[in-house]
Amino acid sequence: MARTLRNLTLNQRLGLAAFGLGALALFANPLPGPVVAVDAQEMALLVQREADHVTPQELAAWIVEGRADYRLVDLRSAKEFADYSIPGAQNVPLTDLAQPPFDRSEKLLLYSQDGTHSSQAWLLLRARGYRTAYTLNGGLDAWKNDVLFPTLREDASAEEKAAFQKPAELARYFGGTPRLASAAGATATELPRLTAGAAVAPPPTVGGGPAPRRKKKEGC
Repeated sequence: MARTLRNLTLNQRLGLAAFGLGALALFANPLPGPVVAVDAQEMALLVQREADHVTPQELAAWIVEGRADYRLVDLRSAKEFADYSIPGAQNVPLTDLAQPPFDRSEKLLLYSQDGTHSSQAWLLLRARGYRTAYTLNGGLDAWKNDVLFPTLREDASAEEKAAFQKPAELARYFGGTPRLASAAGATATELPRLTAGAAVAPPPTVGGGPAPRRKKKEGC
């Protein structure tokens, strides 16, 4: 599902955005307060320029680097969040965005399971004046496939195997496991459970040089 979303054409993504506007109307109509307005042309340009999202690999690099200039928002249910969340995420269910608990100057990175709800939330926040809101491309499904459990083809070339070392190292850092394509389809993949004080692997190299030492976090 995540790969399908990421491979959508511009028109298809705009169609998804239109669907999101319907959800936005559900939020806006029953509530008192100012009218929510959306600049459709601006939204289309943001999507076309791919300025509306961050990739899972980019987010992983931010976490490894210890960046603190953004807020990572998990839009799923409290139960889903308790089962697994991306390190550093804050749980804010989609329904709570009727009255967003954020400052408009914050850089927000939203994610849901497959990216659909985060796209709807992005539209809602942009309409309410949150100019620095972004989505995690493909949602948690993409994080799982691209960061936690990257897959190498069994017939990969020597160059591909060498290039796979970095995503494999990153996967282990976040508690995941790199896989071979022949085994990926037959093996059930469980999301790692991160616990307070758990030991983690040394930070992988990001951007061609040693990454800063990762700060110890309490839970996820």
